[in-house]
Amino acid sequence: MATCVSPSFTPSRSQISVGRRISTENRFGRIVTLQRFDKKKGSWGVRGRNVFSISQIRCSVNSNNISPNHKDSFLDLHPEVSMLRSDANDTYSSLRKETSGRNVTESSGDTSFMSNYNEAKIKVVGVGGGGSNAVNRMIEGSLTGVEFWIVNTDIQAMKMSPVLPDNRLQVGKELTRGLGAGGNPDIGMNAANESKAAIEEALYGADMVFITAGMGGGTGTGAAPVIAGIAKSMGILTVGIVTTPFSFEGRRRAVQAQEGIAALRNNVDTLIVIPNDKLLTAVSQSTPVTEAFNLADDILRQGVRGISDIIMVPGLVNVDFADVRAIMKDAGSSLLGIGTATAGKTRARDAALNAIQSPLLDIGIERATGIVWSITGGTDLTLFEVGLLL
Repeated sequence: MATCVSPSFTPSRSQISVGRRISTENRFGRIVTLQRFDKKKGSWGVRGRNVFSISQIRCSVNSNNISPNHKDSFLDLHPEVSMLRSDANDTYSSLRKETSGRNVTESSGDTSFMSNYNEAKIKVVGVGGGGSNAVNRMIEGSLTGVEFWIVNTDIQAMKMSPVLPDNRLQVGKELTRGLGAGGNPDIGMNAANESKAAIEEALYGADMVFITAGMGGGTGTGAAPVIAGIAKSMGILTVGIVTTPFSFEGRRRAVQAQEGIAALRNNVDTLIVIPNDKLLTAVSQSTPVTEAFNLADDILRQGVRGISDIIMVPGLVNVDFADVRAIMKDAGSSLLGIGTATAGKTRARDAALNAIQSPLLDIGIERATGIVWSITGGTDLTLFEVGLLL
């Protein structure tokens, strides 16, 4: 069986267009296209308002490393959850080459990499408990080519992370004494402001920074906008990718989340907001609470990976960091959709349709004026399948 996953990002505005490009990864058939459509002219153009979408389709045969005879009724009903869980075993290799010729392999711990001179450096910063959990899941899922950081006021929670100790940044030492923000965003904000110098040092050298957090609590909600603002002021392409609370978490967290998102929106180039409640449509009613939170973390991981792989994973025709920066710089609010499709003649098309019809998307793809597709398939991905998408 082959399974395809496709995340889709649709920001509301961008000012610079990028011409159509295609990139195919030698081994796994990754296709990347960057397109921009001018509705007035009815053609691909270079002016006007731009809404873009990034989609990634991963297809791998028996990628879960599970016996074909293994049965799981829940996963049979929701293959997209199976794919999200098992992405650590998919077709991506963690082996890379440095200019010196030495092999760099990511393992169970933090997988920060040594950047070459001409290689874009991407940092992923998990803020607060939710953001830190998301980063932990990214490491477990073998997300490669990025440098991981966590920022928190709770020192005990940080000690449990697989992130390298040097990349764990405690903020607000004087204010919170390592005891957390107590669900108060003001404390989280003040803690980040107290530690601005340390934050700048952590972000130094990055070309692109992902700020990930679970909105609604104290540290993530309050500190994420401060950290994002620092990154943007340093000229770093800054992308926020955050979740909003489940309804059962209470009204207070929901209100705080919206206030935090409003503050974050003013300090990032692109903001992707994932409503946790919408994830409930992708799981059964018997799904444990812990599984629901894990799924939210996996969605964050897929969002980061969908963008970072375009930059870091080589293709036959290159789509580089400058292309991505041109689209995502000052792009504004964005949306994320993930779709899956099993083996079949129309698997690639089905995965793409599922992505653009994802419950995570509030608006349809027809409102997009530009689109970026990243298509990754097994060695059996055909030109005909790619043609159906493009």
